Amino acid sequence: MPTVKTIKDVDEEAWLEFKSIAAKNKMKMGKLFGRIIEDYKEKSKSFWDDILKGPPILSEEEADAMMDAVKNLRKEYGFRKIK
Repeated sequence: MPTVKTIKDVDEEAWLEFKSIAAKNKMKMGKLFGRIIEDYKEKSKSFWDDILKGPPILSEEEADAMMDAVKNLRKEYGFRKIK
């Protein structure tokens, strides 16, 4: 027997849109919800893979110059030292 779950703070327009998407795709709403979760996990993983494994934004020289500037600012304003 299926269980009933409650999602708080879903407005009526969003709920109707969710129901209509499920109906258009001839899916039960639970299956559609599961598919949405899987799509979200895939996109989230690929987003972070692009960031972490993609080409660097800064060159080594630019990164070193930026680190030196940050160290000088921290020293000037009395913040903790960066190791």
